[in-house]
Amino acid sequence: MRRLRTRLAGALLTVLALTTATACGGGTAATPAPKGTDSTKATDATDSNRVEPLAGTPTPQLPVTVDSADGEKVTVERAERIVPLSGSLSEIVFTLGLGERVVARDITTTFAQAAKLPVVTRGHDVSAESVLSLKPDLVLAETTTGPEEAMDQIRAAGVPVLVVDPADGLDDVGTRIGAVADALGVAKAGRELTERSERRIAAVRKQVPKTDPKTDPQTKKKPRVAFLYLRGSASVYLIGGKGSGATSLIEAAGAVDAGAASGLTKDFTAITSEALVKAAPDAILVMTKGLESVGGIDGLVKIPGVAQTPAGMDRRVVSVEDGVLLNYGPRTDQVLKSVVEQLYEKDGGAA
Repeated sequence: MRRLRTRLAGALLTVLALTTATACGGGTAATPAPKGTDSTKATDATDSNRVEPLAGTPTPQLPVTVDSADGEKVTVERAERIVPLSGSLSEIVFTLGLGERVVARDITTTFAQAAKLPVVTRGHDVSAESVLSLKPDLVLAETTTGPEEAMDQIRAAGVPVLVVDPADGLDDVGTRIGAVADALGVAKAGRELTERSERRIAAVRKQVPKTDPKTDPQTKKKPRVAFLYLRGSASVYLIGGKGSGATSLIEAAGAVDAGAASGLTKDFTAITSEALVKAAPDAILVMTKGLESVGGIDGLVKIPGVAQTPAGMDRRVVSVEDGVLLNYGPRTDQVLKSVVEQLYEKDGGAA
């Protein structure tokens, strides 16, 4: 049984690893069940799941030598054949305008422009043989990318590997874009994309209602939102606490992370009735496939304790596509907008 990953934020690879760790290699996600039809739209927050590249195609200025998150210095001499090993990193490369140079994707890369690329992961692990068969001149990875043996094999073949720290929250958007852009020799495009991303996030934040429309406005109460990680086929039901990666997004939407606020110090804890009662969420945040895997909202409220929470009683659920929810990348403004619209929709959405 593989050790439980310490973070969900930054990549769906980490999210999927939870299923493996908790279920001792449990199966794939269940066949999607009908989505709930109450107070959730199970919205795809990504404009038909596409990224929006910057105008124009930047020309990499190489070679460059950059710092890698694994403590090494990496020299990039060419960036003609790029293999990003997380959905978030792939999203950044494509949005910088260099998608035509990407020759492979991992299982967590789900946006439309990358759909036809070969997958170089087996289950949730990187296949060194698959990566090397594509003759990459640069591999982009995260500190959670593995297994370590596969990454060592790629390095031993002489391929530069840039490791990027995973994202914890909105403050990491610009940092990660900058790290990738610098390694690709397109620092100017990186600054432009960072400015665009941060500007759009700020614009969404300005539209967030000040209080929860379901309560007396005089109370100034913010909604309490619990992030649940669900994989029904593997009987994985977790509630996010401090360090889950969702806190920043929830707070940006004008809400309180119910799990963290209730004292859950681990990033994820198995759902119990007691934990849910203590968290007392007014709304529940989930990934779309996770919601589908338990049978939509009807199945969600059957999980012990959910129906007894304010969120369960009101069937108040916010659902965002798995491959982008916690990426904290160029599409984070769209994710935040979707969360805000769904969270406050009984009040007509964000003003």
